Amino acid sequence: MGGDPAQLELLIMQLVNLLDSKDAHASFDAAVKGIAPKLRGVAPIGWEYSAWQLVEHIRIAQADILEFCVAARYTEKKWPDAYWPKPAAPANAAAWAASLTAFRRDRKAFQALVRNPRIDLGAVVPHGTTQTYLREILLAADHTAYHVGQLVALRKALGIWG
Repeated sequence: MGGDPAQLELLIMQLVNLLDSKDAHASFDAAVKGIAPKLRGVAPIGWEYSAWQLVEHIRIAQADILEFCVAARYTEKKWPDAYWPKPAAPANAAAWAASLTAFRRDRKAFQALVRNPRIDLGAVVPHGTTQTYLREILLAADHTAYHVGQLVALRKALGIWG
């Protein structure tokens, strides 16, 4: 994206913030903080997914979008099977912690991608069709925000929010 360097720097700062946003809604970190192990696999009445399934879905989707942006070769995953975990609960506390760690690692990698001066945010991802880096970054942030909202609503339904 050409143009004014100051405007580009402002855009980069805003995108980095958006990937870890807590301006208009709860952050991912706030939404997952303090969920008791016994409630991680509970889907309240009327809910299709548990907190574990939402967290894993957020992680898997973000990792997939990041891979699409940075991998030399990308293979599209099967929807929806590859994006939604079957078990309602994590196998153990280590699986929960590993999922959170992987999400945070990939979020940092996305932020590094945004800051990379060799990446033209307006350029089409090399093995994409019309998908630009900017579009993928916004997609990752938007997708995460959507499901973080679901996590907050799920926690409210379980009586463990606010």
